[in-house]
Amino acid sequence: MSRLMGVVSAQQGYLSRDMPPRELDDSKEQSPRVSLSLPQAHSSSTPEKKEAVTLTDQTNLLPFKQIVVVFLSLSLCIVVSTLDSVIVATAVPTIAAAFDAGSVVSWVPAAFLLTSTSFQPLYGRFSDIFGRKAALAMSMAIFMIGNLISGFSKSILELIIARGIAGAGGGGIIGLCQIVISDVVTLRERGKYQGIIGVVVALGYAIGPIIGGALSEKVSWRWCFWITIPVSLVATCIVVFTLPLKQVEGSMKKKLLVIDYPGTILSLIACALILLPLIWGGVTFPWDSPEVLGTLFGGLFVIGIFCLWEWKGSTLPIVPMYIFKHSTVTGVYITMFVNGFIFFSSIYYIPQYLQAVFGYSPVRAGVLIIPYCVSQIVSSWGSGVLVSRTGKYRMIIHTGFAVGAVSSGLISTVTPESPMAALVIYMLLAGTGGGQTLQTTTVAAQASVPRKDMSVVTAFRNFIRMMGGAFALAVGATIINNTLRASMITLNLPSSVITTIIDDPSKLASPESLGLSQDEVAFILSSGYTHGFKIVNIVNAICGVVATITSILMIKHKELTRGDEDQYRHSEKATDLPRSSKDTAVQEESHCASGSSSDPKKCVV
Repeated sequence: MSRLMGVVSAQQGYLSRDMPPRELDDSKEQSPRVSLSLPQAHSSSTPEKKEAVTLTDQTNLLPFKQIVVVFLSLSLCIVVSTLDSVIVATAVPTIAAAFDAGSVVSWVPAAFLLTSTSFQPLYGRFSDIFGRKAALAMSMAIFMIGNLISGFSKSILELIIARGIAGAGGGGIIGLCQIVISDVVTLRERGKYQGIIGVVVALGYAIGPIIGGALSEKVSWRWCFWITIPVSLVATCIVVFTLPLKQVEGSMKKKLLVIDYPGTILSLIACALILLPLIWGGVTFPWDSPEVLGTLFGGLFVIGIFCLWEWKGSTLPIVPMYIFKHSTVTGVYITMFVNGFIFFSSIYYIPQYLQAVFGYSPVRAGVLIIPYCVSQIVSSWGSGVLVSRTGKYRMIIHTGFAVGAVSSGLISTVTPESPMAALVIYMLLAGTGGGQTLQTTTVAAQASVPRKDMSVVTAFRNFIRMMGGAFALAVGATIINNTLRASMITLNLPSSVITTIIDDPSKLASPESLGLSQDEVAFILSSGYTHGFKIVNIVNAICGVVATITSILMIKHKELTRGDEDQYRHSEKATDLPRSSKDTAVQEESHCASGSSSDPKKCVV
């Protein structure tokens, strides 16, 4: 479970503009409100349709001045979310010592991983039902409550439970922010703004370990959780009071009635059953143990039931199965699994390698991962701007995964004798490739589906990426543990020493505490850890090649324009129309929604 300490401490209905005709006031700008309706009774002559639930479209394209306000609040939300997911990485040893927790401390990041990943696919649909603002505010509130309790925890059990609560909220923040951006920005401009979000994400990952190390060394590990609360509170207030988003009308009873409860429960159970074996495998239990295999196969079985329910049973599925008919969407999910696999493998195992082999402190190792994050920041922003200007994204995605594959191959050649400059250059390349694929794939997926599916497609994309990261940590830990164990067995070391080194490889920097000579440590590092690190990055390179080929074959080009964007622009244009023109526009909008328009060409779904 120790593999999780670094990163995780390191988320059918039919959408329509369901608005009744209304009077527009010339004296002030109105933001159209939207409503939620329940299934209507079918007459005996009307065949029953599965798509019985009607949700409202929350698209509201804003002028630049209001987009700035939106981005301020969303950026603060994303920074605290990504910061919190990695800030505990360097504080785990301190927390373990404070509670005398031993190996149980690894459940602190594991609890966050378990709940944040499990809840991610739910938030997309919840934002359709309750509204983007309500869903984001609730996510932030749960996140803050979890962190507040974490800081005041008096036992390791309290801390683990509190981190689980924080993960349940934090899992939806980034996905909801991406969905909000898609509501207020045109498809063509979305790449630029999603690129900026990529910059904010990378920034949080870059500064998290450094801040966590500094706080745990100079102040208290409790401040690793408390430090995000003031910023979270400010961000939540901006979201609630100033974010110019549409509200979904309807009583709370109606909204609660349309939730896919069986799908929600099955989704949470399936995620837990899949993630637990990845946490246990090779550490708590052997990979071939009944506990690991039984739980894993149980998870696969529940996934099958979930898919069947979403396909045949649910009227408002959390993950509509028909989205997988889109080649681009499926291709994005496959490549995003690889993106998460390579990214989380890199930001965890590179610092661990620097600590174990080079004897660097956690803070110094965290600082040396900055080149990876900085290049990802620049690449993510530059790729987004390029997509917005050209309307093209396929070549950027292809070359991004290709660069990622090459850079992983180069990192696999690093040895204790290699100059640090070489590793820095390779990390710069890796970050560049990762940045090219991080947000461009979001634009590609959103461009390939109707507006009504945008939120669930985006939320599930983030879920897939986190699952890729979870698998990366499990695969990497298994590889390195096996190579370490093989090298130490040849030295006839006590089993207690072998277990200690596998749980915390950085202890090799102090061989006297383990009763080892420098020659024994050199042998373990050269034949064990270094070899394992090499294999991990070779696996990353192979995954990068697979993602490159997949992106070429499956991700198709779509024009980054929608024929209906003018009608979704902020109402400042509508208020400039003559009264008769306004009435005509509202009547035509109502006719489009009901399907009785005299000119169907004007109605774009």
